[in-house]
Amino acid sequence: MPRKKFVPGNFIMVTLSDGSYGYGRLREFPIASFYDYRTEEPEIDLDKIASTPILFTVAVHKSVLTKWKIIGNQPLDEKMRQPVWQFRQAIGNFRKCEVFDLDGNVIPVTPKECEGLERAGVWEAKHVEDRLLNTFMDKPDPNVEHMKVRYQDP
Repeated sequence: MPRKKFVPGNFIMVTLSDGSYGYGRLREFPIASFYDYRTEEPEIDLDKIASTPILFTVAVHKSVLTKWKIIGNQPLDEKMRQPVWQFRQAIGNFRKCEVFDLDGNVIPVTPKECEGLERAGVWEAKHVEDRLLNTFMDKPDPNVEHMKVRYQDP
């Protein structure tokens, strides 16, 4: 079987552990955005999926393509082509932070300025699936909690 390729604009259907489905969209490798949309039966109406808000956008490991089903493709609109900013924070000095995009633009910032951004990291399929289901069930996600910006040095 040929290996699936990471194609920007591809919509993905994610089977969650409770049997429901979540949906996402591939952007520029390795970035994927996930929608605030959950169904009990598979959905293939791409316009319907794309009309829902984005819950989160993260870097995903290429192996997710072996687990998630590609259900179609539409060209990325201007908003989905915008750079995705993430943050890094020094381990020994939490006051030292920077934000960056995939083009290599780096800006030193304060921890406060990192709020609302994703910490740099690559998410495995299972962790994205857990995060989606936890979000839909209005539960905190342990990975999200662990990766939040920190304000006090160890």
